[in-house]
Amino acid sequence: MDGTRISWVNTTHDWAGTVDAVHLGRIRREPAEFAPGGPEHLVLEIVAYAADEAASRGGGRCVVTLHPDGSVSVEDDGRGTDTRVDEHGHVVRKPVMATKDLRFFDLQETERLPDGHPRRGMSVVAALSEWLTHTNRRLNGSWTQRYEHGIPVTGLQPLDPDGTTGTCVRFLPDEALRTRWSLTDVDVLRWSERWPHLTARLDDHREGAYPAREDRPMTRRPG
Repeated sequence: MDGTRISWVNTTHDWAGTVDAVHLGRIRREPAEFAPGGPEHLVLEIVAYAADEAASRGGGRCVVTLHPDGSVSVEDDGRGTDTRVDEHGHVVRKPVMATKDLRFFDLQETERLPDGHPRRGMSVVAALSEWLTHTNRRLNGSWTQRYEHGIPVTGLQPLDPDGTTGTCVRFLPDEALRTRWSLTDVDVLRWSERWPHLTARLDDHREGAYPAREDRPMTRRPG
């Protein structure tokens, strides 16, 4: 899609925005409100987008990986985050990390995630992480970008196409949140009750963890 950003229709985020520092600052001041229960809620905020994509396509997959350095990644096989070209020929990605999700933030009634807490959007994850990398693969191009506490610290770094589409979000939660880390296979299994179109798997690569297996699905789509 070409044209001025201001003319683009906003569905989930404001295309005219880039970084909403006030929004990110509010999240960082109130971690108990926006990450209730700890980093597992941050994982759910990301998986919810994979579930949205899976529902729109009639099915999809994602893998949640716990890494030895304390970070976690969520990778899906969707279409990738929307990326457009503006009137100056600049590539613009939807500002999902650094601005509010218009569907959920500041609304009294909003979708509840499987942990029972309100969905607020991906910016919650970015703001409450020491660092986050967003890798995006679409049919019209692939790139990665790094954030620190929700602020982009690199531009869009181009990637060579590998024949796939989808997103991978890897983040290191703030240290205070990491002390409460306890995601298990059982947690991931329960997600199928809320997101029947999504097949999810947990891979734990931490020292002493049960070995990950590609044939060990955590959830299954009906039929």
